[in-house]
Amino acid sequence: MKPSSKPHSAQFVRNSSNPRMRSRREDPLEELELLRLILDNIYNGVLVTDADGYVTYFNEPYGKFLGVDPAEQIGKHCTEVVENSRMHIVAKTGVAEINDSHLIRGQRMVVQRIPIKKNDRVIAVFGQVMFKDVRDVGKLAQKLSILESKVDLYERELISLRSTRYTLDSIVGVSEIIADLKRQALKAAATHLPVLLTGESGTGKELFAQAIHHASMRRLHSFVRINCAAIPRDLLESELFGYEHGAFTGAQYKGKPGKFEMAHHGTIFLDEIGDLPLEMQPKLLQVLEQKEVERIGGTSVTRVDFRVIAATNQDLEHMVAEGTFRKDLFYRLNVMPLHIPPLRKRPEDIVPLARHLLYEIVRDSSLTALQFLPRTEQVLQEHDWPGNGRELFNVLQRVSSSVEGELIRPHDLPLYLRRGARSTAEPARASLKDLRSRSEEDAIRDALTSTGNNKAKAAEMLGIHRTLLYKKMHKYGIPLDQSV
Repeated sequence: MKPSSKPHSAQFVRNSSNPRMRSRREDPLEELELLRLILDNIYNGVLVTDADGYVTYFNEPYGKFLGVDPAEQIGKHCTEVVENSRMHIVAKTGVAEINDSHLIRGQRMVVQRIPIKKNDRVIAVFGQVMFKDVRDVGKLAQKLSILESKVDLYERELISLRSTRYTLDSIVGVSEIIADLKRQALKAAATHLPVLLTGESGTGKELFAQAIHHASMRRLHSFVRINCAAIPRDLLESELFGYEHGAFTGAQYKGKPGKFEMAHHGTIFLDEIGDLPLEMQPKLLQVLEQKEVERIGGTSVTRVDFRVIAATNQDLEHMVAEGTFRKDLFYRLNVMPLHIPPLRKRPEDIVPLARHLLYEIVRDSSLTALQFLPRTEQVLQEHDWPGNGRELFNVLQRVSSSVEGELIRPHDLPLYLRRGARSTAEPARASLKDLRSRSEEDAIRDALTSTGNNKAKAAEMLGIHRTLLYKKMHKYGIPLDQSV
């Protein structure tokens, strides 16, 4: 049954042993009026419901905030009066909800809902808007700022680096080396131990880091990346550990959580760890050992639960010997080492990786399907790829944006790849005359390709007469349509 629509039907229990309270019992209406005035003069909104969630009191500030008449809300169910209300739920559970986030009209506020009990039975629920703006609260604003920073981080990572979508299946290769690395990565994912990824630039260290995170029990939580080489020294400490309000000039009003706080229950990926300044290494070691962080300008420590994965293209053992990297930090990080060899050490992976990357480029750029000719794949496999997978991806991006048709021929590849492949394939038979002829042939093919097979423009680019161009094309077996 719904309660009476009279707004002030609640009974207030007084302590009869208190002389002042006894004197006021002679005028209960005056006391009720005083209580009503108190509630109506509370800065933020107040709402009281009965045990079934029907409104028994609604103060003036709440009415002004929502733009409704408080008296007209009496007797209505709370869900009809306040969007996303949980007063009726608290009435049933009997569990208070303190400093809860509540979204009303697109504005996020902080509220509390307190069950009022008599003889262990809920008879009413008191609800109050504590803060109309989260900037008005101290500790709660700190917790919310962590969530806001995580959202910002996710957006940036998703836009620039596709965030953490890579899994072990994303690691392409047919070599036994790659198969063994995947097995090691899977073993690492089953633990919470630190992992140190080493290898040349472009070998896919971050890909392995994300794959380990996704295969672990932490995959539902944050993967937070920080490049130790890309952040200025004077900002690195605040990025890692965060700071409190007023910690330094230019600090945000509400402070900012560090990367370790944002990686709570997840994984923090310390890329280019070899470039971490020597003065920062003891602080990092302390966090790794104690799992506690203290913000700059803060007075308290925060417990954090994270898994650390570090990566470097430098020889940390050599740096330890030179004194540029702390030995104790190296041992703390090098618990489960994974070394990723360069592409030149696993040539059988080049073509499968090239096909995979080409497929992704075509898919992401909405291009026509492309494929390699066998000779093109041979040229790719004969190259040393000093830039590893990153260089291969860059080459394929350039080729896919300029190739005509659906087939990628050798002459579509950059000139340095073709020269490198041929000189590597026939080092003993390559005389100076042969090299000169091949360079001339390459120049003619490149000129024809860049001019769209326009013979007059190609001859002008090469600085020769068009008749001589035709002769040389015939000499090198280049068809008039310049197809290969």
